[in-house]
Amino acid sequence: MTEGEDDGLTYAESGVDIDASEAATAALIGAVGESAGDYAGLLDIGDRYLALATDGVGTKLLVAEALEDYSTIGIDCIAMNVNDLVAAGVRPVAFVDYLAVDEPDETFAEQVGEGLARGAELADMELVGGETAVMPEVIKGLDLAGTCAGLARKDAVFEGAAEPGDALVGWESSGIHSNGLTLAREATTREHEYTDPCPFEGYETIGDALLEPTRIYTDLLDPMREHDVRAAAHITGGGWGNLERLGDHRYVVDDPFDPQPVFEFVQSEGNVSDEEMHRTFNMGTGFVAAVDPDQAEALATATDGRVVGRVEEGGGVAIRGLDL
Repeated sequence: MTEGEDDGLTYAESGVDIDASEAATAALIGAVGESAGDYAGLLDIGDRYLALATDGVGTKLLVAEALEDYSTIGIDCIAMNVNDLVAAGVRPVAFVDYLAVDEPDETFAEQVGEGLARGAELADMELVGGETAVMPEVIKGLDLAGTCAGLARKDAVFEGAAEPGDALVGWESSGIHSNGLTLAREATTREHEYTDPCPFEGYETIGDALLEPTRIYTDLLDPMREHDVRAAAHITGGGWGNLERLGDHRYVVDDPFDPQPVFEFVQSEGNVSDEEMHRTFNMGTGFVAAVDPDQAEALATATDGRVVGRVEEGGGVAIRGLDL
């Protein structure tokens, strides 16, 4: 990775200002009140929590539309919701989707449905319903979002706070996932079309690489509980800044997973700085847990993870020579 120059592309210049988005979210929460964890709303129902998360696919839909391939975006919709529940220590049990279109189309509706079914299978939960709305004056093309419900015993939910001295165990991402696509699209389409041949192995076109579906991390729940994970972070919107949701500490990440080639391609084509890349994307590591160092290697061995760093006194996130 290389540092971008003064004319390097940023997420804000592409159309998404993370700081402004967080401020708007804070204003919404302040107006309606909040009974939520960092990743999911938790409702006390006696001896358990009922958890709810809601999210969508975002501008990844525009890549699917350009390629006329909607077969994987349902997986993304499931994953973006499920992974937030997993980060709270909650097992997903049911999902409802909301598909809004400007005009009905059986072909892409079927593809979306197939992706949702596959995502639910990977997450080991049930699809229990959904809604399709035709709104030609509101929607251009389509939008896909959903809501996931989960259940957890009260003693199974993660504490939600790391402690100095904890180890950080990480798990590899499958690629860009479903965040930062506005920046990725702006960068790659400066000189290319989505249908252009992919310059790195594994994909036929550039668009295919951007559409790689989001990894689902439900399989980590039991191992994380067995090894007494304190808190976990889904490396999603805001990139590596998500670690700060584990508490006001310093997070030193000295052995993250290598970024997949798609990140290097996006950075090169958009002349994006290293800092901007790590503030926007997962950069190869999609999920991180804070755990007692005595349990860290065992957790990594029990899964496909590895120890990627540690928690210290202080503030910020240190990764690859950057101080975020």
